[in-house]
Amino acid sequence: MKRIATLLLIAIVCAGIGWGAYSGTNPAEPPSPLSKYVPAGPLLYLEAKDFSALLADWNSSAQKKQWSQSSNFGVFSRSRLFMRLNGAGSQFATAAGLPPDMNFLSQVAGTRSALALYDIGNLQFLYITYLPSAKSMETTLWQTRAKFEPRSAGGVDFYVRRDPESQREVAFAVSGDYLLLATREDLLAGALQLMSGSQNRTVESEPWWTQSVASAGEAGELRMVLNLAKIVPSPYFRTYWVQQNITNLTQYSAEISDLFRSKKQYREERVLMRKAAPAADASSDELKAVADLVRLVPENASIYEAKAHPSADSCFDLLEAKLLAPHLGPPPASQIAPQVQLTSGETGAGSDLETRIDQSPVQRTLTPENTSALKKLLNKTELLASLQVQSTERDKAGVFVRIRSAAVLVAASDWNEASVHSALADVVRPGLTVSELGVAWQQKSGYQEFTGLWPLVASVRGKYLLVSDDPDLMAAILSNFNRKSDVQPSVFIAGFNHSGERANFARFSSVVDRPNMEQFNAPGMERQPQFFSENMVSLSSTLADVSAERITVRTDGAKVRQTVTYEWSQ
Repeated sequence: MKRIATLLLIAIVCAGIGWGAYSGTNPAEPPSPLSKYVPAGPLLYLEAKDFSALLADWNSSAQKKQWSQSSNFGVFSRSRLFMRLNGAGSQFATAAGLPPDMNFLSQVAGTRSALALYDIGNLQFLYITYLPSAKSMETTLWQTRAKFEPRSAGGVDFYVRRDPESQREVAFAVSGDYLLLATREDLLAGALQLMSGSQNRTVESEPWWTQSVASAGEAGELRMVLNLAKIVPSPYFRTYWVQQNITNLTQYSAEISDLFRSKKQYREERVLMRKAAPAADASSDELKAVADLVRLVPENASIYEAKAHPSADSCFDLLEAKLLAPHLGPPPASQIAPQVQLTSGETGAGSDLETRIDQSPVQRTLTPENTSALKKLLNKTELLASLQVQSTERDKAGVFVRIRSAAVLVAASDWNEASVHSALADVVRPGLTVSELGVAWQQKSGYQEFTGLWPLVASVRGKYLLVSDDPDLMAAILSNFNRKSDVQPSVFIAGFNHSGERANFARFSSVVDRPNMEQFNAPGMERQPQFFSENMVSLSSTLADVSAERITVRTDGAKVRQTVTYEWSQ
């Protein structure tokens, strides 16, 4: 939920990292952007339109209360990152002489506000907020200025205090109706000089900033600009970035993101600046094919993903992993030897007579011999776009959750139906039968289905190849062929139905985590929440009001434009 993510980011950043900003426009305020007062050199810049309102919204939200009581927060509060933030907060409190708690944040939260983060590891930042001087002088920070050393810059007095043990600095000033706070004396002095009309370099003079801002549209309620060329190589970023897609991010030099909020929807507009333009973007036919595929997605689909110009290998992997030989990838190699299980001496039981020892169990592994036909077919086909769709459903007893999958491939020319059916059968035959039993195709309404117990259905509609493991899902997709597409051509479009999947995910994850219960909850050990059934489910519960998420990606030479939309149920 973007509301939670944004508010939580602001709250955490303010408490120790160096903080976020949010604000709404006041006609009485000067129109100048706060970025013109920020000295050059930040790694990240946040500017907002009503930080005080955002903070109040977060403090009064049910999500904050639920998050703070969740398993997720319990694990986070014991994490290394949280300990580091706590340590930074303690050092800030020692240097400033007052704790950076929520009361402090509320006092210094103005309307238009900006944060510039200069060092991730040492949490060095500059914060500027529009706060009437009368309110600034009511803050605890101002009232304890006698404990600080006075300085002057740009004709304005400011105050500095340093902790000799940690060498942390805290500096603040009130300049007209602006409150400034920094963890470096030179940053505060530089900002005051810029406010007085100095021509020193600002963040607005740096290429990563100018390119990002020029590529973006209207500023949102919250704008974030990142110097990825400097952020990504940072060891702190590489350690704590939870997505762990560092290699993917190295191709970008900067990013700008704007958040727009309404009662029922949050929309984030992102622009990522590539270091170099790709050799070739997706063609217009491929972009149109992605938009065309989205119309086939059933209303009750759990998750879907459509992308342009997929490689033959990625399409084969999609069919293999989701439909032909479902798996989660190779198991991790263990560095620990298996433990010997000692018994009481029994050698067997009557039930063991049914265990075959003269042949190995059937394994659904794929070999080059039985996949070559499908790989050859995909390699010689010009593929425009691919779509994968997944949904879940409970069994009749309500015990197990079944995952249903489908894939749709769009080619530049019509598929050969006989070749498709033969190639698919070749892939699954070795794991099912020594003859043709169970892998012959029988005609159904609009598609063909295996005659045996293995659930596989396929349909060829000219340039469209549809494969699924569920006849109902196939029928739902086929019924949408008469729909008209209402989305713009894109490189990538994906969606997630959170409200429809919450209950099934909780049920499924409880089964997945069950084998680990004894290992992680042994007597004498501190109980650790299970990752899926408790950590992830508690996060899903906290974000229960987010009903769905959608992401659209478009490319424009060296620019990658992303639109992420979060729908709210209430």
